[in-house]
Amino acid sequence: MNKRFLSTTLALTIGFSSFGMVQTAIQPIQVEAATTNAQNNAQAVAAKADQLIQTGKSLMGQATYSNSVYKPTYPYKFSCASFLMYIFEKNGVDLGTYNENYMIQQGTYVARNQLQKGDLVFFKSKKTGTDPDHVGMYIGDNKIIHMADTKQNIVISDLNSKPYYKENYVSARRVLPTLLSANPATKGDKIVENALTYKNKVSISSTTNESSLRFTAPAFVDFIYRKSGVKLGSTSLSSLMSKGSTVARANLKKGDLVFFNSVKGSKKPSLVGIYAGDHRIIIPNSDGVMTRVLFVDYYAQHYITAKRVISTK
Repeated sequence: MNKRFLSTTLALTIGFSSFGMVQTAIQPIQVEAATTNAQNNAQAVAAKADQLIQTGKSLMGQATYSNSVYKPTYPYKFSCASFLMYIFEKNGVDLGTYNENYMIQQGTYVARNQLQKGDLVFFKSKKTGTDPDHVGMYIGDNKIIHMADTKQNIVISDLNSKPYYKENYVSARRVLPTLLSANPATKGDKIVENALTYKNKVSISSTTNESSLRFTAPAFVDFIYRKSGVKLGSTSLSSLMSKGSTVARANLKKGDLVFFNSVKGSKKPSLVGIYAGDHRIIIPNSDGVMTRVLFVDYYAQHYITAKRVISTK
């Protein structure tokens, strides 16, 4: 169900400690619509969908519903959206959000009669507001797997089994073709893959010691690009922001650098992120390396600019 905040026993950080609490009301900034990567073949997408389904089924009877706690260890606790975030991340696909009202803005629209395995399916039972309040994943044969509620927990439901699914159906989104890397991977894909590989392996602090995987935020960015064959040659935010060519938010592509301030209206950067495609950014800050989505109000209010430092050809 729809939620604004989650707590976690494994320190899943909801806000950014460097800036205080993040506002979470939906206020999407303008970024390009997600597009299916033509180089991503159907076989790869289908194989990944099967992995997601297998992981989801393996958690049946192992997890309980919670709208306020995210616990990714046994005994698991998930909301409907954080359940999907977990099974995607366990299979190497980072949605970057645990909110269904953000998930519904990812990927590409798909009609109900064209659903495929791995598609996200959204419902809204509340009579007020416009946000969906439930999400599940399509697994084929007109069925979804989802964290239903406190009584059912994780279940598989036929979309024709109850009036709820017909009367409250909102939309469906196909996210796998837009989230997976191209084959062969582009330079931007490689940068994003490297950043995600180090996501839980590095610490972000005020000093850099590469041998111990401790970095300042800009030094981490420089490190990831070097690992990807791109020499930025800069470990300061202002210097990074002077690199490359300016790119509009509507034209962001994987591997672009996105800069934010801590004081609205200031041109002095205090945060840098790596654009990861489909509205996601990889953020190094004092809480570690995190993936977030650009739909959060904070980014619209504190956005400065974006720079393209690699060739996207």
